[in-house]
Amino acid sequence: MLGEFLGETIRDAQGDYILDLIESIRILSRNSRSGDESAREQLLEKLANISNDDVLPVARAFSHFLNLTNIAEQHQTVSRHHINNSLGSRSLDSLFLRLKSHNIPVEKVIKTVESLMIDLVLTAHPTEVTRRSLGHKHVEINKCLDLLEHDDLTEAESYKIKRRLMQLIALAWHTNEIRTQRPTPVDEAKGGMAVIENSLWTAVPEFCRQLNFYLEKHFGVQYPVSLAPVRFSSWMGGDRDGNPFVTAETTRRVLRMNRWKAAELFLEDIKHLTEELSITQCTPAFRTKYGEHLEPYRVVLKALRQKLANTEIYYAELLEDKISTIDEAEILTSDNQLWQPLFDCYESLQACGMRIIANGALLDCLRRVSCFGLGLSRLDIRQESTRHEMAIAEITRYIGLGDYSHWTEDDKQAFLVRELSSRRPLLPTNWTPSHETKEVLDTCKIVAEQPKGVISAYVISMAREASDVLAVHLLLKEAGCKFTIPVAPLFETLGDLDHSEKVMTDLFNIGWYRGVINNYQMVMIGYSDSAKDAGMLAAGWAQYRAQEALVNLSEKYNIELTLFHGRGGTIGRGGAPAHAALLSQPPRSLKNGLRVTEQGEMIRFKLGLPAVAVESLELYASAILEANIFPPPEPKQEWRDVLAKGSEISCQIYRNMVRGEPDFVPYFRAATPEQELSRLPLGSRPAKRNPKGGVESLRAIPWIFAWMQNRLMLPAWLGAGQALQQLIDDGNEKLLKEMCSEWPFFSTRIGMLEMVFSKADIWLAEYYDQRLVTPNLHRLGKALRTQLQADLKTVLALAHEGQLMADLPWIAESIALRNVYTDPLNLLQVELLHRIRNQDENVNPELEQALMITITGIAAGMRNTG
Repeated sequence: MLGEFLGETIRDAQGDYILDLIESIRILSRNSRSGDESAREQLLEKLANISNDDVLPVARAFSHFLNLTNIAEQHQTVSRHHINNSLGSRSLDSLFLRLKSHNIPVEKVIKTVESLMIDLVLTAHPTEVTRRSLGHKHVEINKCLDLLEHDDLTEAESYKIKRRLMQLIALAWHTNEIRTQRPTPVDEAKGGMAVIENSLWTAVPEFCRQLNFYLEKHFGVQYPVSLAPVRFSSWMGGDRDGNPFVTAETTRRVLRMNRWKAAELFLEDIKHLTEELSITQCTPAFRTKYGEHLEPYRVVLKALRQKLANTEIYYAELLEDKISTIDEAEILTSDNQLWQPLFDCYESLQACGMRIIANGALLDCLRRVSCFGLGLSRLDIRQESTRHEMAIAEITRYIGLGDYSHWTEDDKQAFLVRELSSRRPLLPTNWTPSHETKEVLDTCKIVAEQPKGVISAYVISMAREASDVLAVHLLLKEAGCKFTIPVAPLFETLGDLDHSEKVMTDLFNIGWYRGVINNYQMVMIGYSDSAKDAGMLAAGWAQYRAQEALVNLSEKYNIELTLFHGRGGTIGRGGAPAHAALLSQPPRSLKNGLRVTEQGEMIRFKLGLPAVAVESLELYASAILEANIFPPPEPKQEWRDVLAKGSEISCQIYRNMVRGEPDFVPYFRAATPEQELSRLPLGSRPAKRNPKGGVESLRAIPWIFAWMQNRLMLPAWLGAGQALQQLIDDGNEKLLKEMCSEWPFFSTRIGMLEMVFSKADIWLAEYYDQRLVTPNLHRLGKALRTQLQADLKTVLALAHEGQLMADLPWIAESIALRNVYTDPLNLLQVELLHRIRNQDENVNPELEQALMITITGIAAGMRNTG
């Protein structure tokens, strides 16, 4: 239906000729996919000879259809006709039934549920290719589809909804898909706020209600009002690693923006409650606390309403760089100022026999206070370790102690602990720091100004030693921070992951450090850079071992450890179906809950609609609870040994190609649109850490994005299949099959490879080579494609004989459906790259626009970009 409406829109906008051209391409693509070689030849010829005038509307048509496919698919997962079985065995209902059948003590279940924590960290990595203005129209299309599901619609009602659908599709068609300017970090933060306002604000209380429903149904208990099973943090406006546009002032602005938006949203809630709670009866304790009034709840709510209105004005004026006309005493500054009066109303209503009223909109509002608070989402700060080292080195040089950056690790630690224990300030008063150091110090000052809980963590990327963590604690102390903020080292490369246990042991053995962290530690595990550094299999095993070692270490020192997973949406960046990925974690690694990044386009796919967000939260919750009550098995020693050997082989193969092959970088740049990607104004952050560097300086996201475009998907499989085949050749096939069936970690890795192979496409990758790569480099592409075919056979032999994704047929069906529409975009992209690369300096702007649309369309078709 959506496709037909798009066709009508194109006919109105472009005429019959373009629609007929698009339809002929679609039919040839479909027949090509069905194995018709003649259709494939005709398709290639038609797109190779397409005129410059026709290329843009054709690219736009297939790109729009793929976006509509995503909408239809996302809608199906929460459809009224599908909703009861969409999660199946992964639902909370199913899990609680299993717990009862296994006679798990009720007390254990309740304790595990009450300690449940899902902390989703929204990040602004440059993978989200859909503009906010288009995203809004996609949400509205979804709402129309929801309305159409009702089977009691009159003919007039159905016509009205379909007419609105056609209007929205036409609006999308007549909207520029490509941003004209790169978003600023503040724009990215606004995008995160929009997800909270339009989806999560509704989804969180609904999810809590669902959790409570299943607890009551199966165990006869209620989920405590005071607990928050989910919360949201953000990197938008706080992640300055390699992003020169995130400054201290940006962070201050985003924090104020969040508080302004939270005041606005809570104000609407309180206005609604003020209308509703016209009740006269309350407890004596409530009257004693709030006074004698005819409508006691309304009096309390009206006072909150005024404070929230003041808070909204206060932050709006600060955002306009005005001196606020509102006194700070007249605004809400702490969550408890909002929570306590509302909770008092809740308890009074419960005590007066009005449980049904207490558990309505008032309970929803309390859940939102617990989850979002007056800060809307908590902010992480992220900065690269050498920036802190350079700042401290500048201080030590100025005060005559020498160059800190040249000291040994022992000397650094001794100096840092001494300064952390000292009561005198380290920073000289009459000193003018460099711009870079001033930026680090200003950021720490803004962190120090925030109330407790507003900044959730200070993440140090490329953390390599204990001194990297101590340095941040010292800088925060010098900025006047009055309480301990979790400082989380991020271990990213293979070497850093292997070294992580040593770093944390050094820290836990420092008396000052143990005293200040209050037996709580957060550690971030990097998936993107470790996979880029060592390949998918070696990185996965290193991540597993690091987590396992850190869990054991924290238990030894009696420290509560939160592991923070820096996952991306793609396989090459740690992505996997959420439920399977969580159940494959090392035993006990989720006992303090889950903290994980939600990145780029995955925010929209998993959290962009309230019903989809509720389902995503339920998936996370059921997996965490299952992993904590039925922990995965400890891997047998022979499993460890064989995987360690395979990882070593895999890493060597991967690095030999990516780092050791002298022609690899020229081949990569010719065979993919890597260089053209930088022209696409996605995120605020530059694509490279060093603009003049090679692959090693390229961020993990565009590295994967580029290989996904030409359908070779190289970073997600290179080295893994070859290593597995070598292990089979060495007589380990039976053991590997045992690992597949009994060890969730290993079976998830195999499942991830299956997903990659089902999205990779050898004939398309070959076509990119034929048209774009010089003949002297063809040998590389041929060798990689031959290896991909061999790896596919290896994985099928271990998992499902003869068929990829056999246990997830709907994914295979979805990919097959999309291929009909992504194939023309891939072929158009090759043609456009060929034409643009062979033009002089004056590139036709319409060709460049069409190229950008093929990039965004393929990204939509693949459902995961970076």
